Amino acid sequence: MTTASDLSPKFRHVRLELAREKGHPLGDHDEGYDLLVPLDTEGHLDAAEWKKHQTQCRVRRFEPNAEDKIGRLRRKPGGQWYFDYEEGTRDDEIGFRLGEERFRQGEYISISRQGEMHTFQVKLVERL
Repeated sequence: MTTASDLSPKFRHVRLELAREKGHPLGDHDEGYDLLVPLDTEGHLDAAEWKKHQTQCRVRRFEPNAEDKIGRLRRKPGGQWYFDYEEGTRDDEIGFRLGEERFRQGEYISISRQGEMHTFQVKLVERL
């Protein structure tokens, strides 16, 4: 099990919650992601730090009436970031321009699940 002392000082806990969308006019704080990722000083994903600590970059997807999914933050050749839960690509969730987004409280992040784009708001960014 990874502890905070095992991680680079750049690692942050980031919480994303579903933003307002069709079917969720107020968003949904019970649906989203908890991320354990390295961020640079501007709040962007730190690719160099990720490369050194790939196995520690984790994601937990949560939603009502479903078991949490635990996976890893991955990066494709060319720089596209995605969440990987199991072997193969069927369950991968692609971040839309995730490498350019800033993980700062109040910002919005888009993630594609099963071909549908959903927007999440950054609700928390905290040091470990």
